[in-house]
Amino acid sequence: MVTTRPTEAEPLFDDRPDALTIGELYRRVQRAIASVFPPGQLVWVRGEIQSIGDRTGHCYMDLVDPDGSRSRDTPVLKIKCWRSTWGPMKAMLAEQGIVLEPGTVVTVRGRVDLYQPRGEIGFVISEVDVHALLGRLAARRAALVRALEREGLLQRNKARVVPPLPLRIGLVASPGSEGYRDFLGQLAASPFAFHLLHVPSVVQGSAAPTALSAAVTTLSAEGCDVMVVVRGGGSKADLAAFDAEPVARAIATATVPVWTGIGHTGDLSVADLVANRSFVTPTECGQELVRTVAVQWDRIVSAADSLSHRATAVVEDSLSYHRQARARLAASARHQIGRHAVDLANRAERIALRAPRVVESASSGLAGRAGRLGPLAIAQLDRAGDRVVAWRRLLAAYDVHRQLERGYSLTLDARGRIVRSVAHLAPGDVLVTRLVDGTVRSAVADVVPTTVTGPPGAVDPSTTGDLPVTRTIVQPAMPQEDP
Repeated sequence: MVTTRPTEAEPLFDDRPDALTIGELYRRVQRAIASVFPPGQLVWVRGEIQSIGDRTGHCYMDLVDPDGSRSRDTPVLKIKCWRSTWGPMKAMLAEQGIVLEPGTVVTVRGRVDLYQPRGEIGFVISEVDVHALLGRLAARRAALVRALEREGLLQRNKARVVPPLPLRIGLVASPGSEGYRDFLGQLAASPFAFHLLHVPSVVQGSAAPTALSAAVTTLSAEGCDVMVVVRGGGSKADLAAFDAEPVARAIATATVPVWTGIGHTGDLSVADLVANRSFVTPTECGQELVRTVAVQWDRIVSAADSLSHRATAVVEDSLSYHRQARARLAASARHQIGRHAVDLANRAERIALRAPRVVESASSGLAGRAGRLGPLAIAQLDRAGDRVVAWRRLLAAYDVHRQLERGYSLTLDARGRIVRSVAHLAPGDVLVTRLVDGTVRSAVADVVPTTVTGPPGAVDPSTTGDLPVTRTIVQPAMPQEDP
């Protein structure tokens, strides 16, 4: 069907007298809503926050059914809370430690509202069920504590032993905050020199759990004596980060003892439950550190004083003993010297009397031995001379040069070794023959062993032509030396 836009000259013609105007349609919708939700009637609605914004003092939220599947057809309820109601409500929630954020299931009370300019059915709230929210927060916290206890993390850091003298302190705090200043004020006012390792961290807000757990993990690897996590007082919402699971697990699994000083008296977070020790304020935490070091210092000073007094007494006793020992030693030395002086004088007198007789006897014995020693020495020299003559004759008989003069020769191989048998020779070997008047170098043309027949030493006459003849010099036994 084609429609045309009427011109100014054409009168408007309504061919549907039963058609509703937009205003009439919304009025009927308004009456229908009023029939179900009379004006002024407040109803409770429960839903999960899908989104939330705080603009110009007003609060706007989108609620969806909790535990429901999410799709494009999921019903969404537009929530409005005007400035006059949202301001006090927000402060009251913060006081209770409640933060409304996506994922939080809330029960709100208000009235159904139709916003005609946008054709939007909304809900204007005037009240939030705080008890239900607190119950959910408490249940969540209790579930976390039970999980930590099942895993053995509730007592793990409590088992860490604090060193006797904790001077190397790791600090997790917001720089310049009240808790930071209170804690450092206690250390600065003490007479002790603390070594402080500070990792800055935000301590409230949505980013606080991640920042706090990262800071604790970083300091855990630095080898501190004690790690301290402090935060000044504030609302429960301000302290909510210390109930977060990442913070609790980081403290529980830290490799060093962790002390906490969070909030005011009466504030007890999950971080306090898993810590090695917890204190109600940062000030008290700092005071306990100073007190711990002071106790150990007093013990050291007391032990040093006791050791000093004891050492003085021992030295005095030792000096007294040494003085007495020196006196006894001097008296004993004088006595011994006197006794030995008398004994020495007696011995000197006896020696003086015996010395002439001993010298005379020794001189007589020496003269007798001298008379016997002369003839014995001459006889021994004569026997030694005879042995030398015999050795000279024997050595002359064995002189190689004399053997060569008698017609013998000495055959050596190329390496200068005596050739004793043809078995050690081969054709081509170089021989050196030594004669009385020189040497002859020759090469072996052939080697023919000699066949010995007949009596020992006999040689076959038919084979004595050009064959080498080996002569052997037999050495007699050396003459024995006279005893």
